[in-house]
Amino acid sequence: MLTRRPGLGRQKLERRSYHKLLEVGNVSDVGSETTIELLGPLSVRVNRTPVMPAAAKPRQVLALLALNAGRVVTVSSLIDELWGDRAPLSALTTLQTYILESRRQIAAALGPGQDPKRLLRTQLNGYLLDFQAGRIDVRDFERLAQSGRAAAERGDHRNAAEILSQALALWRGAALVDVRKGRILEPEATALEEARLAVLGRRLESDLVLGRHADILGELTALAARYPLNEKLSALLITALYRTGHTGRALEAFHQLRSSLVTELGIEPSAQLQRLQHAVLSRDPSLDAA
Repeated sequence: MLTRRPGLGRQKLERRSYHKLLEVGNVSDVGSETTIELLGPLSVRVNRTPVMPAAAKPRQVLALLALNAGRVVTVSSLIDELWGDRAPLSALTTLQTYILESRRQIAAALGPGQDPKRLLRTQLNGYLLDFQAGRIDVRDFERLAQSGRAAAERGDHRNAAEILSQALALWRGAALVDVRKGRILEPEATALEEARLAVLGRRLESDLVLGRHADILGELTALAARYPLNEKLSALLITALYRTGHTGRALEAFHQLRSSLVTELGIEPSAQLQRLQHAVLSRDPSLDAA
């Protein structure tokens, strides 16, 4: 993503091999002088120097520009993110002040004679953070996730588990955890978290195919408790419990999921989960590890 829990105990190994994987897969320019990190606390660096406003709203502006690096973010979108329906009359002037503050920090990082406007550009109807030549962790994550998914689809689960683990190792916490989020950043951060959970589910599926059910049992147990309405994680947990000889606990996990779904959403588990329960009850050989 061993006798450690995949995705947790392998972090040091994953981070050491991450840059090597980028070089092989040509994911990004590792030697670039600019980096943007959004999968955790916001970090924007130019020439290895942080260009991070201290105040909350300027950080919001920088976060939205960084999330859309290489694309124009309109003035109206920035104002909507900062103030929603309560934009003051001075909103445009205040926004320009925030942009100026970021440019001053970029200029200091670039050094004498360098124009910060080449990185933070003014467009006809907005602003553009032009960091396309640098490394952006969200883009690296998306590319690794796609590569890992493709490996799984062609049956190469060992490679899939490794690549998906590399993707997950890019995360340093919740997306934009230290940034105030308005009506635009909030759903963007939620979408990133959902993508992270999807990649984690795929990596766990590959681990099960590889017979690592005992190794990932603790991780699955914690995840099912954290996401009690997630049927996919519960299905993986039930399978791992059954394969490790915990048939009773596997059935308990199904009933716990059912109770959560009925109580919270008023629905029964999917047909797939119900078939999995019946397979556990009948000790269906199809549940055994390959």
